[in-house]
Amino acid sequence: MSQVHVFNVKMTCEGCSGAVNRVLGKLPEVTNIEIDMEGQKVLVTSTLGSDAILAKIQKTGRECSYAGGKN
Repeated sequence: MSQVHVFNVKMTCEGCSGAVNRVLGKLPEVTNIEIDMEGQKVLVTSTLGSDAILAKIQKTGRECSYAGGKN
């Protein structure tokens, strides 16, 4: 079952958010990605666990942390 995971991601430009969007968009388990540049948050709808998603975001080199989930 899909769940929405919220991550705090330090993004300073469109390139930052684009990198996060690209890396998450390659995952077939991810069905939706919402990026809030102003709030420095990324909402990911996926059947993957938060640890797997966080590891992917970390590969972009962005400072990030898991903020929690919501249904």
